[in-house]
Amino acid sequence: MTDLINANAEARNRRRWLIGTVAALATLGGFSLAWHTFQSTEGVDGTGSGFWRLEFVTPDGQILRTYSLRNKSLLLNFWASWCPPCVDELPLLSRFYSENVANGWQVLGLAIDEPDPVKHFLAHAPVSFPVAMGGASGIELSRALGNQIGGLPFTVVLNSEGLVVHRKMGPVSAEDLRAWTAAKQP
Repeated sequence: MTDLINANAEARNRRRWLIGTVAALATLGGFSLAWHTFQSTEGVDGTGSGFWRLEFVTPDGQILRTYSLRNKSLLLNFWASWCPPCVDELPLLSRFYSENVANGWQVLGLAIDEPDPVKHFLAHAPVSFPVAMGGASGIELSRALGNQIGGLPFTVVLNSEGLVVHRKMGPVSAEDLRAWTAAKQP
C-alpha cells in the first residue's frame, strides 16, 4: 500500500514538474517573440527612420522604396485581391490620390497577396496610385503600425514628418478622407 502511495506521489510530482517546465518554456517563448517583434519593428511605427528604409517589390517586379514617399502625407492601405471590402474601397482611394497628389498626398497600396492575383486584378481594375507586394513583411508592418488583429483592409495615415496621425480598421469612407485632408497634419 505504501508503495502505491509513493508511486502516486511520484507521478504527481513528475506531472507538476512537466507542467511547470512547459509553462516556463511557453512564457520564455512568449517573451522571446515579443522581444524579437519589438527589435524587428523598432522605428517602423512611422516615428523613426525604419519605415523610410523599407523596400517592396511591385507586381511588375520593380523595387518601390518607401524613402521616395518621404516628406509627403502618406495614406498607406493594406489590402488583398481576395478581400471584398478591400476591393470595394480601391476606386475611392484611387480618386482620392488623383485629386490630392498635387496637394502633397501620396497613397501606397500594400497588397497582402501573391503577385499573380494582384497583377490580374489590377489589369481589370487599375488604380492611379502605386501598389507593392507586402507579403509576410507587410503583415508584420501592419501590426507594427497598430493592426493588432491583422485584419484587412487597414489604413494608416502618416504626416509629412512620418508620424502616424490616423489609423482605420475596415473600409475607408469618403468622410474619413475628407476629415484626414481637412485636419492639419503636424
